[in-house]
Amino acid sequence: MNEQPDLLDSGAGQEFAPDAVPLIVDLDGTLCRTDTLHEGLLGLLGQDPAQVLRLPLWLRKGKAEFKRHVADAHVVDPALLPYDQDVLELIEEARAQGRPVALISAADHRQVEAVARHLDLFDLALGTGSPVAEGNLRGEAKARFLAENFGEGGFDYIGDSSTDLPVWAKARRAYGVRTNARVQRAAADQGTTLQALGADRGWPIKALIRACRPHQWAKNLLILLPVLTAQEFSQLPAALLAMLCFSLAASAIYIVNDLVDLPSDRAHPRKRLRPFASGAADARQGLVVAAGLLLISLLMAVTLLPAAYVGTLLIYLLATSAYSFWLKRKMIADVLGLAGLYTLRIVAGAAATEIILSPWLLVFSMFLFFSLATIKRQAELEDMARRGVDKPAGRNLIVSDLPILQAMSIGAAQAAVLVFALYSQDPDVQVHFGRPDVLLFICPVLFFWLGRMQLMTRRGFMTDDPIVFTFRDRVSLLSGMLMLAIFALAAWGEAA
Repeated sequence: MNEQPDLLDSGAGQEFAPDAVPLIVDLDGTLCRTDTLHEGLLGLLGQDPAQVLRLPLWLRKGKAEFKRHVADAHVVDPALLPYDQDVLELIEEARAQGRPVALISAADHRQVEAVARHLDLFDLALGTGSPVAEGNLRGEAKARFLAENFGEGGFDYIGDSSTDLPVWAKARRAYGVRTNARVQRAAADQGTTLQALGADRGWPIKALIRACRPHQWAKNLLILLPVLTAQEFSQLPAALLAMLCFSLAASAIYIVNDLVDLPSDRAHPRKRLRPFASGAADARQGLVVAAGLLLISLLMAVTLLPAAYVGTLLIYLLATSAYSFWLKRKMIADVLGLAGLYTLRIVAGAAATEIILSPWLLVFSMFLFFSLATIKRQAELEDMARRGVDKPAGRNLIVSDLPILQAMSIGAAQAAVLVFALYSQDPDVQVHFGRPDVLLFICPVLFFWLGRMQLMTRRGFMTDDPIVFTFRDRVSLLSGMLMLAIFALAAWGEAA
């Protein structure tokens, strides 16, 4: 057995038995269920999207320099990373046996050191850019470095992917974390006996479907509203296709939004369970799915729907991107942005079906959705108040803002009901209805529903999204059915 190397002695701060075989642990995809470089990039772009223009320049200088530049701007908070429990248990077992444990990774040295300090489980932590390791500590380079410092067969190694094959070949014992069948076959072909930790990582289809948030597609029913109000049911196929395109594009944006929001989501009691925050899916997989959904949505829109709808969809994509990277961190602007995005769905429905919208309907939707957007923020602040948290991560809000938001929401709700009453009396609207004055009976139902939404929020029953709450709440659904029934009664008979 090789004697303890000077590298580990100097980093450990304690002596180990000469025959104690070190356990070497990789970081990305192994100890951590995600890739810290990808998350660092997302954090950097979330802070300053303009930095995307510098990425090609950094890449031209090599992978090690690229990682250095990313870490210069953003080191992922190690307290928020999702760690693999199987790997942590193996580390604890090695420490209990008196063996030295080292975290050696291709990630930037500062990121590796931050994780090691946080977990306090390692006797040595080295990454790319370390003064004692040249180049990018990945694949063959890592294998050479470990063999030179610990000797071939002088260490055990925990890795996760095909890039670790050269390292496993020089290790005494090889551990593979959630490795797929292809990696396992490649390890067997080179004569490595790979001890599996966890199930095959593969593509987590269920987690990625959850990340698409199909339950949020209910919001896109708003695209059907122009067909309903104008009673142009021959345009329903076009509206349904527009709804599908919008839903696919929205799912792509939800994924990007979740990736940008990783730090704040992991600090949230419920959002930390989302696929990317929990490590059930990684950023690379999410970006691939988002790009695919976006491409399908745009191809369908361009080939099957009017140019006006395509333009509206592009505006929606630009607006949601602005919201994800900037607006949601600005007080009041974030709720205005949310309200605008809801209203844009109605505009998209009109563009897809070439139906002319009543200005009163657009004004009504802005007031209504501003009220609901402020309810969404109220629900977050009510939840924070119960948890004793004063300020949410990633939001320019504090708990003391709650009364102001509530007043704004109530005012907007009352204005929405008033505007709907004016909408029902618009001569251009009344020509579509046999009994237009019956529409006024929708107003008291709106008062009831919006008032109840406020009370449910104040009492802590509101979820993170009032639209989703509406589709899950029995009383809200009954209110919606009653309003539809009144609408149908108003439309019944010969229109003027």
